[in-house]
Amino acid sequence: MNSTVLKRYLSQLCCLGLSVSFLAACDGGQQTTEGEASGTVSILGVVVGEQQEKLEAALAPFEAATGIEVAYEGTDAFATLLPVRVESGDAPDIAMFPQPGLMTDFAEAGQLIPITTFLDRADLEAAFSDDWLTLATIDGELYGVWFRASVKSLVWYNPQAFEAKGYTVPTTWAEMIALSDAIVAEGETPWCLGMESGDATGWVGTDWVEDIMLRTAGPAVYDQWISHDIPFNAAPVQTAFERFGDIVLNPDYISGGTVGAISTPFGDSIQGLFGETPRCYLHRQANFIASFLPEDVVPGETVAVFPLPGIEPEFGTPVLVAGDVFGMFNDTPEAQALMEYLTTPEGHEVWVALGGFISPHQDVGLDIYPDEVSRQQAEILANAEIVRFDGSDMMPGVVGTGTFWSGIVDYVGGEDVESVLADIESSWPEQ
Repeated sequence: MNSTVLKRYLSQLCCLGLSVSFLAACDGGQQTTEGEASGTVSILGVVVGEQQEKLEAALAPFEAATGIEVAYEGTDAFATLLPVRVESGDAPDIAMFPQPGLMTDFAEAGQLIPITTFLDRADLEAAFSDDWLTLATIDGELYGVWFRASVKSLVWYNPQAFEAKGYTVPTTWAEMIALSDAIVAEGETPWCLGMESGDATGWVGTDWVEDIMLRTAGPAVYDQWISHDIPFNAAPVQTAFERFGDIVLNPDYISGGTVGAISTPFGDSIQGLFGETPRCYLHRQANFIASFLPEDVVPGETVAVFPLPGIEPEFGTPVLVAGDVFGMFNDTPEAQALMEYLTTPEGHEVWVALGGFISPHQDVGLDIYPDEVSRQQAEILANAEIVRFDGSDMMPGVVGTGTFWSGIVDYVGGEDVESVLADIESSWPEQ
């Protein structure tokens, strides 16, 4: 990390006046110097590799200012490992959950600490919008602090290719379909779409359906759907599938057709936007697809984004998100101090400056984002009036990451929508 940036955040952190007292660490920890304490706080999360390095950089100011060591453990087997650790009495102090569903299970079992027992609710409301606080609220108690957001309702395009063809960015769904038809009329293919993702194949298609549900049925029906207050084969769900079908099942719309959509790795599909002869001009995918962009792509010049347009005017332009939320298992002074640090802008700003990160924190300024495209994404999230979490991650695993994923593949592969929805509905666990 740039030393000047780190020093600035250290200075800001030291002036925060955190309300949690961590001058005397638990378990006999000794205070080292004024404003610092010894001790360790452990975190288990899914962030690994380069992203783990950025997370650790974001936590470095906390360590430097407090003397508390953060012991982070990243794993690809988080959903399997964490329950085993908790059951065996070896829970981490804090877990970085990749979605709120698993956090809900632990909270309902009484294994997580409500954060309002040591953090002020008003401070949390000032830091995060109501949508994010609601996503971390279980049975009326707030259990999580959001740290990283994935903005999913994005359409990627190549501004230079658009300019060469005279295309303009659509602002409504009707305009987007009209643009797709115009591209077809010129003998070109409008969309690239890749759904292949190993054992997770299908999630790209479910994201499309969730985005369309928000735009056609609205957030209230969306919430009923993911909680099974309406059946999976209800009319609004079928409408969303069929709206997706208008695009993915149109042989003129998708590069490689339905076979290409099912078999193309999701990370490869955006490649079609580039080159002397683009294979496509539009690609709907989350902000993390930036990791798969060609090295010579210049944000703002050869790649940009626009929000997936709204459909029904009454619902505006909702934003579908995913993200990481921190929850606390062990109520120690060190864990409390770190949770409070995560509610301040400092750690968020460090990771934002390093790139590849969108923060849900309301006090993180757009000017900190390192390029035009990431600023666009952050602005879309900041301006969203309706924010909802990825639906498949909120459903029971047998459905959300099971029959919903496989069912959307079956639908794209040619199975009729009624049969697909009936199969998914029958898989929902009995209450």
